[in-house]
Amino acid sequence: MRWLITGGCGFIGSALVRRLLGADPPVAGGLSAPVARLVVLDALTYAGHRAHLAEVAADPRLLLVEGDIADPALVAALLRDERPDLLLNLAAESHVDRSLEGAWPFLRTNVQGTQVLLDAWRAVGGGRFVQVSTDEVYGSLGPVGCWDEAAPLLPSSPYAASKAAGDLLVRAAVRSWGLDAVLTRACNCLGPRQHPEKLVPRMIARAFFGWSLPLYGDGQNVRDWMWVGDHAEGLVRAALRGRPGRIYNLGAGQERTNLEVVEALLARIGSTGAAVRLVADRPGHDRRYALDNRRACEELGWSARVPLGVALDETVAWYRDHRAWWEPLTVEERP
Repeated sequence: MRWLITGGCGFIGSALVRRLLGADPPVAGGLSAPVARLVVLDALTYAGHRAHLAEVAADPRLLLVEGDIADPALVAALLRDERPDLLLNLAAESHVDRSLEGAWPFLRTNVQGTQVLLDAWRAVGGGRFVQVSTDEVYGSLGPVGCWDEAAPLLPSSPYAASKAAGDLLVRAAVRSWGLDAVLTRACNCLGPRQHPEKLVPRMIARAFFGWSLPLYGDGQNVRDWMWVGDHAEGLVRAALRGRPGRIYNLGAGQERTNLEVVEALLARIGSTGAAVRLVADRPGHDRRYALDNRRACEELGWSARVPLGVALDETVAWYRDHRAWWEPLTVEERP
C-alpha cells in the first residue's frame, strides 16, 4: 500500500510516519498497516523538521519532498508520479495565538492547500483521502456534555475557522464528486517533538529554565488530552477502516483544566523556582472542549490507551533528555 502524508515532519505527522515505518511501536492493540511506499510532503516551516524523521530517514520506502500543499503544480506532479493509494492531510498552520496575530498563512495552508489537494486527488482518481482536523472547529462547550460528529461548527479563532473551512471543502467533495474521504477531529495531544509554542512543551521549557509559567485567564479552561501515539493509531484506523464520508471524533476522555496540567508538570519536573502566573485572557478563548468518541470506538475499534499520567511522565522525560532539540526553539520566550 502506498501512502502520502502531508505535514509528515510536524509533531503529529512525524509520529504517524514513525509508527507506519516501525520506528515507534504502536500503542497496545495497534492495527497492522502495510506500507510499500510512504511519501511525505512538508513545507518544513518553523514547526516541521527533517530531524523528526531521523529514525526512519534511511528506510528505502520513505521519500521526503519539501513543498507547499498550496502549490498546484507541485502537488499535481507528485500525485501523478507517486500514485498513492491513501492521502492523509496533516499539513496545517495550527497555533491559535499566531492566527490571532495574522490569519493569512492559516487560510493559505488550511483552506487553499486543502482545495489544491482535493483537486489534484480527483484528477488522478485517488482513493481514500483522510482530512485531519481538530475539536476546536466545534467552538466552546459548556460545563457538561460533549460534542458528537453532528454538532454544528462554531469556531472561535482564525485557526479553528480555517480548519472548519477545510473540513467543509472535503465534505463538499464527498457530496459533489463522490470522494472517498474520512474526516477526523482530535483533542489536544502531547508527547515528544512538539514545538514549544504549545502549552505543554512551553511550560516544560519555562519550568526547566526557572521562568514564570503564564496561564491565560483564570487557568480553568478545560481540554481533553491524548498521547500522540494514540492519535497516530486513530489515523491509521480511520484510513484503513473508516466509512466513506464519515467524521470520527478522537477523544481520550481525559479532561483537565490548564492549571491542573501545569501543576502536574511542575510536580514531575521538581523545584526550579518556576511558578504559575495568571495573565490577561486571549480573545475568544474557548472554555471547554470534550468529544464523544463512541463512533470511533464502534466503527474503528479505536480508543485512547495511554493514561494521561503516563503521557505526562514520558513527555517530561523526553524534554529533559533532549534540551539540545528544544532550547534553540525558545528564543522568542527568553526574558
